Amino acid sequence: MSGAGGPNWEGLFKWSVAHSDGTGSTRNLSEEDRRWFMEAMQAQTVDVIKRMKEITLVMQTPEQVLESQGVTAGDIEDMLDELQEHVESIDMANDLHSIGGLLPLLNYLKNSHVNIRAKAADVVMTIVQNNPRSQQLVMEANGLEYLLSNFTSDPDVTVRTKALGAISSLIRHNKPGITAFRLANGYAALKDALSSDNVRFQRKALNLIHYLLHENGSDCNIVNELGFPRIMMHLAASDDTDVREAALRGLLELARDKDGTSSRLAEDNEKLKQLLQDRINGISLMSPDDLGAAREERQLVDSIWNACYNEPSSLREKGLLVLPGEDAPPPPPDVASRHFEPPLRAWAAADANKGSDAQKSKPPLLLGPGPPPDAVPREENADARRNP
Repeated sequence: MSGAGGPNWEGLFKWSVAHSDGTGSTRNLSEEDRRWFMEAMQAQTVDVIKRMKEITLVMQTPEQVLESQGVTAGDIEDMLDELQEHVESIDMANDLHSIGGLLPLLNYLKNSHVNIRAKAADVVMTIVQNNPRSQQLVMEANGLEYLLSNFTSDPDVTVRTKALGAISSLIRHNKPGITAFRLANGYAALKDALSSDNVRFQRKALNLIHYLLHENGSDCNIVNELGFPRIMMHLAASDDTDVREAALRGLLELARDKDGTSSRLAEDNEKLKQLLQDRINGISLMSPDDLGAAREERQLVDSIWNACYNEPSSLREKGLLVLPGEDAPPPPPDVASRHFEPPLRAWAAADANKGSDAQKSKPPLLLGPGPPPDAVPREENADARRNP
């Protein structure tokens, strides 16, 4: 990046070599050399807050005015890309509200351009990930309402998928957000997403369902009443590995429910048993490489069988549950978390959890008991930020 107007990196490197004799001794710089060095370094320095204020000003400008000045939808997308990079820092994410940029960003969720609506949801997702303060600010600004509108009714499936990703991050570890999602018929919207032909949309919906069931087992009754088990059984036979495993994870949560949903699965006992047997047969025909890659699916199939029929699956006697060189399987892990949290927020999540210890004894806002605090380990995002 050493074109006209950019820093002269080659010159800076040669200057550094020329002023170092390899002994570590210091040298007095001439005023001219010092000035040249400082100008070269400052050319690469970005005032992030100043830049975010400039972006906010653009977002506040009416679309017609921008068009009259030659600003295109592509330009806005590029600007949102830049903003997303800035708000990966939690401090910058929280500062966006302080400088007046959060509301204009949320308004972009209603923009007439499909790609801008999708990109705005991406930025919101980044802002709220592992960030309780920004989650609260977005909730107070009715951001969940905007996202739910796009999730449920936008004509473009990419916009719906991006909105669902942002909702997942917004309500994660956010009990008021989960409550609001449930009251807004969020589960009915998730059921509709499972009926989509878009596997990415299906995966995101299944991962959120698993997270919600894992956090609050009483929601198993809602899911059962809405007819999710049969849809999950259908998706557990998907050709897409991630969809298949996500559906099996949801079925396992239902099978382990102690309040009656597992017994209700018995209503579809033959269908469920046939599904699991088909998966066992498919696993039995896999190559060694495919067997290794299907480790989680093997564990899930065996765990569901054991939970429903109180006996191990035939994968055990066939020697397919634990392959040579593998450790004995632990209880099936919580893998939903990796679909919601990016690595950049891992440290912040740890700090937030420390600060929330004093609140753990407070009565939960949701109905029914939740899981133990250590039940959900952190991961990340199976979906890359730029390709969710």
